[in-house]
Amino acid sequence: MKTRSRARGWALQILYAREARGDSDSLGDILDEFTRNRRIRPESLDYLRRLVHTLDAHRETIDTALDTALHNWKLNRLSAIDRNVLRVGAAELLFHRDVPARAVIQEGILLAEKYGTAESPRFVNGVLDGVMRSIGAGERN
Repeated sequence: MKTRSRARGWALQILYAREARGDSDSLGDILDEFTRNRRIRPESLDYLRRLVHTLDAHRETIDTALDTALHNWKLNRLSAIDRNVLRVGAAELLFHRDVPARAVIQEGILLAEKYGTAESPRFVNGVLDGVMRSIGAGERN
């Protein structure tokens, strides 16, 4: 599943770029720009497109699920990296039922380790676990 891991990393970069630009560009526009300027394997690109579409179409639902799972935190107060790692993970938990929930959480932890702070992996684990439990996704393979 290395192709999906790479796609998640690209999705995180696209979300981060959108925030850095002040949310003025659509995720689709940024995805188009990324695919023109970077070499992305076709296998990763397929899942990246699926993930970006999910993030774009369901942002409000994703953010609501995260707000519910955050205790004593607000989504808009998190670092951009942590916030967007959580969005990628929550999008998969909520809308990509073919991906095992535990794999989604593990991938979120890996993204947090790579791009976040020392505290990010544990924080991401806790929040995504909360989302998983709230939707009853812990039993899916």
